[in-house]
Amino acid sequence: MRRRRIILDDDDEDPLSGVANLFDVAMVFAVALLVMLVVSYNVPELLDDESDLTVVKNPGQPNMQIIIKEGKTLKVLNMTEELAGGQGSRMGTAYRLESGEIIYVPDDGDEDN
Repeated sequence: MRRRRIILDDDDEDPLSGVANLFDVAMVFAVALLVMLVVSYNVPELLDDESDLTVVKNPGQPNMQIIIKEGKTLKVLNMTEELAGGQGSRMGTAYRLESGEIIYVPDDGDEDN
C-alpha cells in the first residue's frame, strides 16, 4: 500500500490578497481624473497667484455673475440694473454674417442716425 503524502503548505495564498491594493489604485485613478479635469477646463490660471482671469457666468441671464481674479484676490460681481443699466449713446452697429463672424461698424459721429 502506498502512502499518500499530503503536502501542507504554510503559505496558503489568500484569494483576496490581490484585491488589497485596489484602494490604492482607485485613489491614483481619482487623482489622475481630477488633474485631467483641471487641465481640460484650462483652470491652472485659477491656481496661479500671478495670473489675472475674468469669467462671465450665465451670460445674458438675470442671475449673471462676473468673477474677476487679480493675483490672489477674487471678486464676484452679481449683475443688477445698478451695475449694468444706465443711459448711453449709440456707438455703432454690429452685424452677424452667415458664417457666424461679427462685424462692428462705428457710427460717423452724427447724433441724428
